[in-house]
Amino acid sequence: NARSTLVAPVTGYVAKRSVQLGQRIQPGTATMAVIPLDQLWIDANFKETQLGKMRIGQPVEISSDLYGSDVKYSGTIDSLGAGTGSAFALLPAQNATGNWIKIVQRVPVRVHINPEELAQHPLRIGLSTTVEVNLHDQSGPVLAQQARKQAAFSTQVYAEQLADADALITRLIHENSAASGKTSAQR
Repeated sequence: NARSTLVAPVTGYVAKRSVQLGQRIQPGTATMAVIPLDQLWIDANFKETQLGKMRIGQPVEISSDLYGSDVKYSGTIDSLGAGTGSAFALLPAQNATGNWIKIVQRVPVRVHINPEELAQHPLRIGLSTTVEVNLHDQSGPVLAQQARKQAAFSTQVYAEQLADADALITRLIHENSAASGKTSAQR
């Protein structure tokens, strides 16, 4: 069938469409980017000299250049990066030449934004923001103690199709075993 319905696994906005109406595509081809604007986060790049008192769970205040100082968001530190941005660069800096000029590195700090505030004043991906961390409570961990036990995102978009397929399989097994006079265990 040349006509197909594409179902997104998340509710969001199409930010980048790379296909056109009538275009043929292969399975697995990226057709668009869907951005769930109610589930955004900020990766704030703090200087390594600013990280000494930062902890997971500390409150933050966020302002965006989109709204200026009129709108403030609240959030919390979700995680502190395990390495600097330059450590994971395509071409990391090499100091074998004797160039020992100290350059302050930046470490990504993931900030969770209050979803109610995002609903009132939606942000877009890639915007410039200012993040101020309240460092008073230092009881939280510096690094996450364990990995997430659940996926951050999940979808039930294909559950109906899978349920229909399971029902068809069960029916076919039942009909074939009844026709041959044999019984079989269902899964």
